[in-house]
Amino acid sequence: MRHSRAFTAIGAAKERPRKDAGPGPCMAEDRIGASPESAKVPILSVRHRTVYRYRRPVAFGEHRIMFRPRDSYDQRLIEATLDVDPEPSSLRWMFDVFGNCVAVAAFETRAEALTFACGITLEHTPEHTPIFPLAPHATHYPFGYGAEDMPDLSRSIERQWPDPGHEIDAWARGFLPADGRIPTQELLAAITRSVRANFTYLARAEKGVQDPLTTLRSKRGSCRDFAVLMMEGVRALGMAARFVSGYLYNPRNDRARHVGGGSTHAWLQVYLPGAGWVEFDPTNGIVGNRDLIRVAVARDPAQAVPLHGSFFGLASDDLGMQVEVDVIEVPVDAATTRTFQGSPLPLAR
Repeated sequence: MRHSRAFTAIGAAKERPRKDAGPGPCMAEDRIGASPESAKVPILSVRHRTVYRYRRPVAFGEHRIMFRPRDSYDQRLIEATLDVDPEPSSLRWMFDVFGNCVAVAAFETRAEALTFACGITLEHTPEHTPIFPLAPHATHYPFGYGAEDMPDLSRSIERQWPDPGHEIDAWARGFLPADGRIPTQELLAAITRSVRANFTYLARAEKGVQDPLTTLRSKRGSCRDFAVLMMEGVRALGMAARFVSGYLYNPRNDRARHVGGGSTHAWLQVYLPGAGWVEFDPTNGIVGNRDLIRVAVARDPAQAVPLHGSFFGLASDDLGMQVEVDVIEVPVDAATTRTFQGSPLPLAR
């Protein structure tokens, strides 16, 4: 019997011969010869490893792997490696409908374990005190989107979860003053920090997302639950929001700074005229991209699952999975920019 499995986390790589994560449609451009200015940008290394174990050798269906960060002005990919054991019969790369980079692995070998080990090195430019250059008409809420943007934003404004008693509407509107007018950035920052202050974070191993009404009523949830709750809240206010899956950097000398590390992390983006898609992490009260590494964006969390696949066997054959994720900052001189063609560099520890 075929069993489909979707997992919300993948973990840090053990030492194995690594394959370059490319070439293919997700190939990064040649970055040889970094400028002195870029050399000052913090460099982060992500290692994540997922192991699925089975009671007896099983066959594997196609697996989709979403681990490679999105290149942007605030995060620049230096190196990405992917090691799969047993070795897939084929590994191809593609962009999904949102422009996320996806690796698709097919298998012909049976095995008692399936391991995905990924390594990433990237430059990350944090916004420590973000002030967004909003369009004049969007500096205060309420505001509207332009006619040219609405065809692309409309699905991200639509509510995705039922709210028959309008509880999420009431929660979101509770952040508005009596006259309903408030600086846009102040409103979104207040919602973000309220979740951090008033809700309890719980790491949930179950796949999928909790109903946002359950999250609101219980004031408990995982990072993806908090992201979806805030997405539904800002959508109730007429703003476009989308789900983000990625990694959280939590300095080893300041582990109390954030919660939600040791696995993949989730937050959201809100589209603001003049500023574009802006990051908000309600789990940690973060406004802007500080300590957040984007891997995938999607209208719905189910479209941004880091690792999804299936195996052929009995349900009782499944012995579970083990996930490890480690994100560290590395010395600038330990990471050299280069193209993704040829042998990959070993990741800095």
